[in-house]
Amino acid sequence: MSETNQTPTQDLSTEVAIIGGGPGGYTAAFRAADLGKRVVLIERYNALGGVCLNVGCIPSKALLHAAAIIEEAKSLGTMGVTFAPPQIDLDQMRAGKQAVVNRLTGGLAALAKQRKVQIVTGEGRLEGPYQLSVETAEGRVNVTFEHCIIACGSSPVRIPSFPHDDPRVLDSTGALEIRDIPARLLIVGGGIIGLEMASVYAALGSRIEVVELQDQLMPGCDIDLVRAFEKVIKPRYDRIMLETKVSAMDATPEGIKVVFDGKHPGEATYDKVLVAVGRRPNGQSVNAQAAGVTVDARGFIPVDGHLRTNVPHIFAIGDVVGNPMLAHKATHEAKTAAEVIAGLPALFDPLTIPSVAYTDPEVAWMGLTETEAKKQGIAYEKGVFPWAASGRALGIHRDEGLTKLLFDPQTHRILGAGIVGVNAGELIGETVLALEMGADMEDLGLTIHPHPTLNETIGLAAEMAHGSITDLMPPKKR
Repeated sequence: MSETNQTPTQDLSTEVAIIGGGPGGYTAAFRAADLGKRVVLIERYNALGGVCLNVGCIPSKALLHAAAIIEEAKSLGTMGVTFAPPQIDLDQMRAGKQAVVNRLTGGLAALAKQRKVQIVTGEGRLEGPYQLSVETAEGRVNVTFEHCIIACGSSPVRIPSFPHDDPRVLDSTGALEIRDIPARLLIVGGGIIGLEMASVYAALGSRIEVVELQDQLMPGCDIDLVRAFEKVIKPRYDRIMLETKVSAMDATPEGIKVVFDGKHPGEATYDKVLVAVGRRPNGQSVNAQAAGVTVDARGFIPVDGHLRTNVPHIFAIGDVVGNPMLAHKATHEAKTAAEVIAGLPALFDPLTIPSVAYTDPEVAWMGLTETEAKKQGIAYEKGVFPWAASGRALGIHRDEGLTKLLFDPQTHRILGAGIVGVNAGELIGETVLALEMGADMEDLGLTIHPHPTLNETIGLAAEMAHGSITDLMPPKKR
């Protein structure tokens, strides 16, 4: 690092202090610096990027790409192309994953240097309304500030009765280390993180079982999307246990012994267990009460539309301010907070925040879900285009997908969307823009999408809702 970025040994004074160097924290730092503010960014790890870049979003996607290629190679047999079983070099896989991480975090360090953002490596804690301290490797550094942004993120939920000290019981960080390929792997938690890691380890050769307390995988996602997803993964996994909880877990010489209660009672022993039952905010970790900042019982810090806490010159962003705990939410909150501090008329007021499971197949949704609409009594019209009628999906032998759009029955404006299938995470962006711009079913249906593409299923789903579809029989209007 340059002199500008080196962790100091003396106390500092700055206009904006930011606790946490993840996607929210570094975005806030860079935006504030671009707006002329002197910025100090506190990050406990040696590299910027937080959980997302270092031990979360980015390394998991690198592994998921490798897993997807393995699965795709198997499907080419129907086209007369066969490959030998893959040879897995875990050392090289870890190195390849880390190279991706290093390239991104190195780029962030360069951007911080260019913007003259002062980085302090260590644990940051508030000591008062205008002061924080950082425990660095060289000793304690005090930082006084005019404004502060808390971007301290979240941590995996740990269940106290589980033997977390045993290396065979993993959290998401441990799973991403891929130290070996367990013969039998249990995933505790059927949410996005657990199912993404299931995709990786299944492709690498592990026998997978999933246990979920709720009555469906990916709670919060519409059941029709989940069913299309399950149709693909069920043949790949040994067992999916819904409405079932882990009542006991013990480390034995033979493996991790797990006892189940609920719809699938019994017990089994696994080589490794991944516990992925959610994340908790780190609001209690930064001594926020010393500055008078409110932290609720769950660890969340309440904020307003400007991302201000109850202390007007202290802001909070990212996982610590509430769900959804997603990096793309944090980065937009970060820009809002930095712009408000700089005196600009900024407000965080999105119409929707998309969610994506980078599983195989991918699942993505945004806006109003059918589940929410039915629960809240919201009227809607629906257009669904099955990928079994998509030439592109058939051509790549991935016809399990579907694209669903929800519209207001009066204005015909789009209310929500859900997509399951290859690259659903890439496709959902068009529907997010459509919602933000107030597009209706004719806007989407009359937009000429390139053919043959998976992208055109969005226009075709709109045509299904409109009744002008020719690729299929239009549904009868109610």
